Amino acid sequence: MELLKIQMQLASQIPGNTMTAGALAKKLFGEKGLAGLYKGTIVTALRDVSFSCVYFPMVAKGVEHFHNEDDNRIQGFMKTLGVACVAGAAGSGLVTPFDVVKTRLQTITPGVNTVVYKNIPDTFSKIIKNEGFSALYKGCIPRMSVIAPLMSIAQSVYFIGVAESLFWC
Repeated sequence: MELLKIQMQLASQIPGNTMTAGALAKKLFGEKGLAGLYKGTIVTALRDVSFSCVYFPMVAKGVEHFHNEDDNRIQGFMKTLGVACVAGAAGSGLVTPFDVVKTRLQTITPGVNTVVYKNIPDTFSKIIKNEGFSALYKGCIPRMSVIAPLMSIAQSVYFIGVAESLFWC
């Protein structure tokens, strides 16, 4: 799905392009086979697992540090909201290089003068060589701006629905 999303976003920049997601999936399958639909899966997993390794321990430690036995439900909710927001921002910021590499790998139809990437190490290497290390963090702030509130909301909903029954029996 991630691959189709990126291709649809790129295709929208081409004037007169009306290809649907289904047509694109069929075209990719015809040209690249089943493996073509899963291009970038490994780096996506690296991004997501790395994010989880940062996010969940930060939330656990933050909750442990900031929650008090005297907290009422609103205070607990607000503290969870804040902790998850900070953890989501930190996690998404730290794994942005994997997201940049994933996007570059999933760009199937390169434009004129576009670098072609072969695999994960090749992509990291070419980005750093051609654009500098900071290019691995392109889009970091917008990504953090989306992921931080998303994770904050998700963790707070979990807090209301599950943790609340565990902490305030």
